[in-house]
Amino acid sequence: MGTIISRRDVLKLGAVSALAVATELTLGDWKTSKGEPEMNIGEIGFEGAFAGGKYTLPELPYAANALEPLYDERTVTLHHDKHHAAYVKGLNAAVEKLSAAGKGADGDTIKALVRDLSFHGSGHMLHCLLWHSMTPGGSDGGDAFNKALADSFGSVETFKAQFAAATKSVEGSGWGVLAYEPVAGKLVILQAEKHQNLAIWGVTPLLVCDVWEHAYYLKYANDRAAWVDNFMKMANWKFAAQRLASASGK
Repeated sequence: MGTIISRRDVLKLGAVSALAVATELTLGDWKTSKGEPEMNIGEIGFEGAFAGGKYTLPELPYAANALEPLYDERTVTLHHDKHHAAYVKGLNAAVEKLSAAGKGADGDTIKALVRDLSFHGSGHMLHCLLWHSMTPGGSDGGDAFNKALADSFGSVETFKAQFAAATKSVEGSGWGVLAYEPVAGKLVILQAEKHQNLAIWGVTPLLVCDVWEHAYYLKYANDRAAWVDNFMKMANWKFAAQRLASASGK
């Protein structure tokens, strides 16, 4: 069966794991049945996230109003253009300051900069995945992906119920995450608090749901459950299936 991992055992997409993904850590290749070009796990969902030696804000994969009425244009625009952009700016600043600090920097300075790197780097990577984790009308992951869900969680319906419940119950700000755990070769549901805290190193995130209040407050106020329920209607399982195929090599 699949696993729901509590906040004590959760995912961290921080300075090491998330940045490795963004810099094209290859865990396997995939090719669609239509013969589309092969992509590695570092490319799927991170297109436009790094260019010219700096981290960059990728364009949305759809129009800002494309997810209406479930996700309103104003929130999407603010979320992408302001919140996500701030993570990109903070990440580049942390990288530059660490480079400038040199070997003479004291431990407290390095600690603060590495913390900034982890916080902003995690925010950038997770938001890149978030935009692709939604698509107008939602999508189906296909037979192979649905079988992987059934093998890990008993059934697709059980997975969806557990993923929604885990995401709704994240303590404070954070994320619900579907990930591939390569040691057991299974899918797991994770709760990531504050997105830079704690980890299962080596997992590959496949699909994420943002439950920081900035992600939904304008439309849903403090009704996180309603936001998550509607996110599930927009969930891009085809995208998750592509990342799983790349990560698992299947």
